[in-house]
Amino acid sequence: MNQLEQLRQFTTVVADTGDFETMREYRPQDATTNPSLILKAVEQAAYRPLLDQVLKDHSEKSTEAKLDELLVLFGRKILEIVPGRVSTEVDARLSFDTEGTIAKARHLIDLYEKAGVGRERVLIKTASTWEGIRAAERLEKDGIHCNLTLLFSFAQAVACAEAGVQLISPFVGRIYDWYKKDTGKEYVGAEDPGVQSVRKIYTYYKTFGYKTEVMGASFRNIGEILALAGCDLLTISPSLLAELHQSDAAVERVLDPETSTDGRLTRLNLDEKMFRWMHNDDPMAVEKLAQGIRSFAADTLKVERLIEG
Repeated sequence: MNQLEQLRQFTTVVADTGDFETMREYRPQDATTNPSLILKAVEQAAYRPLLDQVLKDHSEKSTEAKLDELLVLFGRKILEIVPGRVSTEVDARLSFDTEGTIAKARHLIDLYEKAGVGRERVLIKTASTWEGIRAAERLEKDGIHCNLTLLFSFAQAVACAEAGVQLISPFVGRIYDWYKKDTGKEYVGAEDPGVQSVRKIYTYYKTFGYKTEVMGASFRNIGEILALAGCDLLTISPSLLAELHQSDAAVERVLDPETSTDGRLTRLNLDEKMFRWMHNDDPMAVEKLAQGIRSFAADTLKVERLIEG
């Protein structure tokens, strides 16, 4: 049994890609997309027909509306392959706009439902800003489930759990990148700051019985993945899925909801002021959240330029 098959025994494997062939090959339960992955896909000849279809079918619509149609078309195609859920991301330029995020999320869900896809198969992704978390809290009450992304700080994780969101995506690799650059040190396995961040969040959630799912994301190597074996979900890039598939080395479960608890922890209740202070007190999280929002916004603009020809 290869490492990918072993990992599936105690973790839901998710494909971190917009590439349909990767999904068919490795059979993930769910799939996640973001503006960067959509851009990478539509720049390939194999996926150009999807863009052409949107331009043909919605020629009279605005660029923004065409982008929404493209995101949902990708999501629908993905759901023909994976048995579970697809994550579709709200425009990163709405990261500090609660009402705008809610309106966009409802519109995306409406497009899915008009195409015959139930909302239970879609996760709306939004950045884990205070405004994004507040939007997700309200959307969850309407039965629109959310994936809170660009999550780097413990404050973000606590606020998401308190808001009752479906799922969070802590960015393991980007946390690792920041500390490696800051210290000049290589980190391996349990020493990896990204791994430590997810383990801390997972233990906190299990200790206090939060239902929010933890999905480790943005991995740099399989060592990070194996150090989080047993996490609720792990979203993995095609190259790392291939590496796990090709190895028969043993995979041991590290995280378990039955044993990953800590009675010494104190439960936090964060209002906006405390959230902003705790997040601001983590320079890595401040920098990586801002950088991530800018990057996703830039890639969204590139997709819009492709739409506009």
